[in-house]
Amino acid sequence: MKLKGKVAIITGAGAGIGQATAILFAKHGAKVVLCARTYCRAVDLINTEGGEAVYIRCDVSSEEDVKCMIEETLLRFKRIDILFNNAGIVVQGSAETTLIEEFDMTIAVNVKGAWLCSHYAIPHLKKTKGVIINCSSSVAVRGVANRAAYSASKGALVSLTKAMAMDHAADGIRVNAILPGTTDTPSLEERINITKDPGQTRRQIVMRQPMGRLGNPEEIAQGVLLLAENEFCTGTCLSIDGGMTI
Repeated sequence: MKLKGKVAIITGAGAGIGQATAILFAKHGAKVVLCARTYCRAVDLINTEGGEAVYIRCDVSSEEDVKCMIEETLLRFKRIDILFNNAGIVVQGSAETTLIEEFDMTIAVNVKGAWLCSHYAIPHLKKTKGVIINCSSSVAVRGVANRAAYSASKGALVSLTKAMAMDHAADGIRVNAILPGTTDTPSLEERINITKDPGQTRRQIVMRQPMGRLGNPEEIAQGVLLLAENEFCTGTCLSIDGGMTI
């Protein structure tokens, strides 16, 4: 259990990929800090099953929230070994139809949020020779209709990952990214259900996957675990997308 005794911060841990990763990390021995704007129910599950988890409220677009998250983690666990920048939002629209405030919020959460968390965690990750994993997306490298702001933000995370990996290799910090394909999460379900024909929308989304199905959060979490554990991975952008970017 390579994660035994290590402390992992996971943002956007309330559901989907973040929640699945928190549960998986805990099973592999990590002490897990679950961060989101609302309470993460997986905290109770992890603690009930003998793991160690805490919830810290955090809006990653807020510098004050991020600083408090880092400080509370250190007060509780005295160290930080892993940061999984998973928090993100999806705004639909093209470059023409996306509202300015929607674009700004997407960048604030998806890009600035990952940078803020990394910025305040890095001094402590230097001490533990830790690892940062950023949650990008297959749309960082493949065009998808009506995802202009989201695609821009996820492409930025790929570049940020590589830049941080280069900057901090000498510090012993590894920085990697996961690029999930379309994953069956509560967030996706919400976006499907607001369409005129949810059943048809789901079928269309599945059709763009060469494997003929959506991913599940547990499959993506396995990739995050690999990037956390494999000590020869840095600057790695790992696609787990059902062939979406073939």
